[in-house]
Amino acid sequence: MKLDILAFGAHPDDVELGAGGMLAVHAAAGKKVGIIDLTRGEMGTRGTPELRDEEAKDAGRILGCVVRENLTFPDGRIPTDHEAQVKVAEVIRKYQPEVVLMNAPTDRHPDHGRASQLVEEACFLSGLHKLVVSDEHAVLLPWRPKQMYKYLQFYNLEPNLIVDITTGFEAKMAAILAHKSQFYNPNSTEPDTVIASKDFLASVEARAMDWGRIIGAKYAEPLISVRHIGVESLLDLR
Repeated sequence: MKLDILAFGAHPDDVELGAGGMLAVHAAAGKKVGIIDLTRGEMGTRGTPELRDEEAKDAGRILGCVVRENLTFPDGRIPTDHEAQVKVAEVIRKYQPEVVLMNAPTDRHPDHGRASQLVEEACFLSGLHKLVVSDEHAVLLPWRPKQMYKYLQFYNLEPNLIVDITTGFEAKMAAILAHKSQFYNPNSTEPDTVIASKDFLASVEARAMDWGRIIGAKYAEPLISVRHIGVESLLDLR
């Protein structure tokens, strides 16, 4: 299955928080979108890997994803070596996305920066003709995405591109809340965390509104481009 957009996240819920609105908007427009979680989030304070697997499936359905897989790298120590890059490159060749989204280049959680490096380098490796990669069916042909973007997470980094997600914001929030073990639940008896507070959910909406304000939209999500952004016409820009 060829995808238009493939989003990678270090942990289940990363993509929902940073790029869920974008995926929802494009899925609603008929584009094929998918998510690859690099770990099962097994080091998280709340929930279990099994519960988080189910939450991720529910969230993916809400966003309109046709694919959601988990590469089961170790949480808290995502590798960036050649073997890990080839594993990610296999997924890129399998789904041949036009656009790849990935974690922020640096963030509060160290896994986010490592995941960003891993996916960016795997995108390049995936395009090398002399790299032989196979799945259970056949040799996978070289493929390099046309564009690669890094979505923002906890830190306020400077973006190159801001995407209107007004029509996808409701789905974004519903997908975030599908991760019931991780976010605000007044009946939970598990330890408090930064993202489990009621204020954190309010901040997600406030940040989306603030990015939207900048481009004249109600809600938006920012991106950092790995490459220079090119257009055929200045009229394509908002």
